[in-house]
Amino acid sequence: MHSFAYESPSSAVEALAALSAPNAVPLGGGTDLLVTIKERLIHPDLLVDLRRIPNAREISTLADGTLRIGSAARIAEVAVHPLIRRPFSALAEAAQLVGTPALRNMGTIGGNLGQRTRCWYFRRGVSCFKNGATGCPAIEGENQYHAILDAGPCYAVHPSDPAVALTALDATIEISGAGGTTRTVPIAELFDGASQNPLRETALAHGEIISAILLPESAAGGTQQYTKLMQRGAWDFALVSIAAVKRTDGEVRLVLGGVAPGPYRVNPSVEQDVASGELDDESVEALAERALYDAEPLSKNGYKVQQAGALLKRAMHDLSRA
Repeated sequence: MHSFAYESPSSAVEALAALSAPNAVPLGGGTDLLVTIKERLIHPDLLVDLRRIPNAREISTLADGTLRIGSAARIAEVAVHPLIRRPFSALAEAAQLVGTPALRNMGTIGGNLGQRTRCWYFRRGVSCFKNGATGCPAIEGENQYHAILDAGPCYAVHPSDPAVALTALDATIEISGAGGTTRTVPIAELFDGASQNPLRETALAHGEIISAILLPESAAGGTQQYTKLMQRGAWDFALVSIAAVKRTDGEVRLVLGGVAPGPYRVNPSVEQDVASGELDDESVEALAERALYDAEPLSKNGYKVQQAGALLKRAMHDLSRA
């Protein structure tokens, strides 16, 4: 394994200063980072452990009702925390389906959002867009698990379950950088351009970290669900997943996972039609087809269109009758 130095700063200022070094990378739970180092996908000179930063793991409600989840909160904590489990049940369900119990107890929510793609071409060092080449070998190769929407030149999908639920819950991501700067972006923007960026799958610049996830009070409650289809039935990444939310104000959010380089929110016009009232089977069929109109499956992943359609139809029925 590549050798590196290790620091465990006791403040955000110290951590961000350390991360400004050219080959420094942040360390959360390490469940993906250490694997990417071992696989020689990255060659850091310094790991900066974020877990000792005060309040980095805290989950609390702000004065305006916003739920703030510190980026160092463990996935297992997110799954069972009383401020999340019922008000934001889609997120709790998604967190509960991440990996194994050991991974959930080690992995952090911030690290889960920032993990690298699990594409086997990338992970095995095969020449591809993420490894310095210009194209994606999956287009003509083994593409069973790759994207059917919003892809190219990279067709790898993002593996995060919580990201899908957080998109349906209108989450905002708090990002901190050197010099104490802080910015916030809607979670959709965090993954914007993932398939066009050869170096990473998020909008984070070098030296920046996810410091917190913010959930608006307006997204709490209502009807929420997260469903994940897996090849092995447990402890696996999603073939296709869906987060479906009908808020207390009647608005609907439908977000798919496993089908695009980031969480894929269906056309808002489809969501509006689902929110309009109880739908019959014919209407649901038409809406699901419309939601997947832009799908472009590769040679071996056409099944994802059928799976996504089935999940959408079930969620539409449930939400339209809620």
